[in-house]
Amino acid sequence: MLDVIALILTVIGGINWGLIGIFQFDLVAWLFGGQGAVLSRIIYTLVGIAAVWCISPPVQGQ
Repeated sequence: MLDVIALILTVIGGINWGLIGIFQFDLVAWLFGGQGAVLSRIIYTLVGIAAVWCISPPVQGQ
């Protein structure tokens, strides 16, 4: 279950970075009150942790 949550957060981060690169539009900041808003920073942090989590290879047999 944790792997699925990490993957979803990583995909959200990827989509957000794509929007920033193509349209210069930060969806997370727009939804949660700017880049410096506490909720935005929490989401950025969770996406970063999820990306690091997704680096590790899956455990076989689970």
